[in-house]
Amino acid sequence: MNSYRSVFISDIHLGTKMSQADQLLEFMKTFECEKIYLVGDIIDCWAMSKKKIWSQFHSDIVQKLLRRARKGVEIVYIPGNHDDLMREYCDAEFGHIILVKECIHVGVDEKLYLVTHGDQFDIVMQNAQWLAHIGSWAYDVSIDIGRWVSKIRNFFNMEHWSLSSYLKHSVKESVNFIGDYETTLANYVRSKKLDGIICGHIHHANIRNIDDITYMNCGDWVESCTAIVEHHDGTFEIIKWI
Repeated sequence: MNSYRSVFISDIHLGTKMSQADQLLEFMKTFECEKIYLVGDIIDCWAMSKKKIWSQFHSDIVQKLLRRARKGVEIVYIPGNHDDLMREYCDAEFGHIILVKECIHVGVDEKLYLVTHGDQFDIVMQNAQWLAHIGSWAYDVSIDIGRWVSKIRNFFNMEHWSLSSYLKHSVKESVNFIGDYETTLANYVRSKKLDGIICGHIHHANIRNIDDITYMNCGDWVESCTAIVEHHDGTFEIIKWI
């Protein structure tokens, strides 16, 4: 059993067929920690408003989080754009889980990290939400196609490959968007006299230094199955589960 100081998880998208909640459950069996941050898009209210897909695995995730909270693990839930309905209940506590719009995480070395989902820095989200919904639909389609490709590759014992990840990292505009997004967040926390930021939203796990700022993104549990953990010595690490 691994022991961490903090674990940061984002973009689980419970309520959709894309969510790899079963993989997250397996990951959660492997560690104990003092604190868990749920960094947005935990429940996909967008998708559930059209078609709800809720399996036992999804219920198990909620139950496991509630059980950990009852046993003394501090759990902070920061809603994102797909679960923005939860923002109405920020600064409240449900089942020992605290809801906030954003918060500051204090590292072992007392460095200050803003923890936020990150959608407020997405120009498309802020200025053309209808386009963001189209983009979300296109992303879902690429996941579906990718699953069929993965089944064929698995049949031939080929290594795991993600179509959506390939498209995201191959298309120049996507690469530029990720770079611009990371730089924008770094500039923002620098202006707030903070040391770094921990976010989600773009489904691209990363830890990098942008000049004097530490940028960290949790990734997702739709395709990459990644999380960020903080060790007791203060170091941060990306855990890639599959």
